[in-house]
Amino acid sequence: MLLRHLRYLLAVADHGGFTRAAEALHVSQPTLSQQIRQLEESLGVELFDRTSRTVKPTDAGMAYLESARRVLVELEAGRRALHDVKDLSRGTLRLAMTPTFMAYLVGPLVRDYAVRYPGIHLQIFELSMDDIEAGLADDSLDIAIAFTPVRHPDIECIPAFAETLGIMVGREHPLYESTSVLTPEDIAQLDFALLASDFITRLSVDEYFRQHAITPQVRIEVNSVSTLLEVVRHSPMATMLPQAIATEDRALRRLRVESEAPQRGAALLRRRNNYHSAASVAFVELVLGMGSPSP
Repeated sequence: MLLRHLRYLLAVADHGGFTRAAEALHVSQPTLSQQIRQLEESLGVELFDRTSRTVKPTDAGMAYLESARRVLVELEAGRRALHDVKDLSRGTLRLAMTPTFMAYLVGPLVRDYAVRYPGIHLQIFELSMDDIEAGLADDSLDIAIAFTPVRHPDIECIPAFAETLGIMVGREHPLYESTSVLTPEDIAQLDFALLASDFITRLSVDEYFRQHAITPQVRIEVNSVSTLLEVVRHSPMATMLPQAIATEDRALRRLRVESEAPQRGAALLRRRNNYHSAASVAFVELVLGMGSPSP
């Protein structure tokens, strides 16, 4: 069995058939079919059910596919280990963050990292929590900054800092210059623009409102942090986001509230029991050394 057989096997499974898989692999369909047959003969089992219009893995095929994916992930990690440069004069770091961290954390981190390690090529992705876990598990990402806890057993979680949420407004809001402390009753009178309900941040916001018996007047919901910031900057709307986002250069101000601000754990995530490059280890050290982000 050759490594090529494993790649061909996964291509057929992922594309649901030999024709599309052959196109993706840039090989002829007869060649691909022959290679899969050779693999099946060497294993003594049929890996695909070819009786339906869509080629589907057999039970044996499903079991073997899972192992094949793990093998390829480990081989890729080994390849990267061979090319890793310990002095950080060159290399690549594949970094992901959830959207709210992108809004205030990516800039300072990239600035500081690039100053220390200018030879490292950074690939930065804004992803949902689900996509981050999937990317770390299949080794398409090196490291991520996201929330705790994580669900995938193969992902290691390194606590980094506590993120505090706050209610904030833009210059168009009548409370922008206010120094008053808002009660839960005052908060219930505000018009809110919030992230959509599928954001983890929104879950924390809703939990805060429930804990303090606040029924918020949610006028606008958006599925983008950058869009939300534009809405709040240009309308008399309040929102709730990480406190560090509320800065003068963003024309946002955090309002003082009577109730305690909610916090949540932020962590560095990486694949457990995997090779971690020098670039990745240096990034972990940078984040752990910076302390909690402040407004």
